Amino acid sequence: MALTDVAIKNAKPRAKPYKLGDGGGLFLLVQPSGGKLWRLKYRVDGREKKLGIGTYPEVSLAEARKRRDDARELLAAGKDPSREKQRDKVRSRLQADNTFTAIAREFCDKRKRDGDKAWSAATAKRSEYLLSLLDRSIGRMAINEIEPPDVLAAIRKIEAKGNLESARRTLQLASAVFRYAVATARLTSDPTRDLRGALTAPTVTHYGAITDAKRVGDARQ
Repeated sequence: MALTDVAIKNAKPRAKPYKLGDGGGLFLLVQPSGGKLWRLKYRVDGREKKLGIGTYPEVSLAEARKRRDDARELLAAGKDPSREKQRDKVRSRLQADNTFTAIAREFCDKRKRDGDKAWSAATAKRSEYLLSLLDRSIGRMAINEIEPPDVLAAIRKIEAKGNLESARRTLQLASAVFRYAVATARLTSDPTRDLRGALTAPTVTHYGAITDAKRVGDARQ
């Protein structure tokens, strides 16, 4: 007999855990503590297995049924839902470690420890600040999914505020992060390589040199 929301809400804890079946292998495990856990029972290669698919009420009855159906589609395709769940966790963890922000932080840490070529404290602070300007735009994206238009749009937001030199330097730093990702085998190529010339060049003010020795003293006053 299929479950109903009313039956689930009215299910009271007992001295021992007990099951409320729904259909298609889906059941609700009611714990002595009062917790209600969704489980899916299925068979792979003749072996019975169970898959946890959430807790009630965080996962509603309708959502639990959807997850059951998704798992059964995997079974029909010859895949083990439990194994695929573990793979998804690994993929999510790897993706979190491979976002632009995560790799930019790793790159900055490396540059601060780079021996004779290490950044000074001032350079490190400035570089980390400029790279942080990209956090909201491409920061959470997996670095291998970022394309040239994504970077350009992010840099253009800095440029639009009139910070032309900051935009130019941020693009240079982003390129360094991408090249670091290439060097550490997490990316095949730097997506900023084709963006050279895309930004407005900042105006450089040149001051005339003082050639009169007598005026050098005046300039120092």
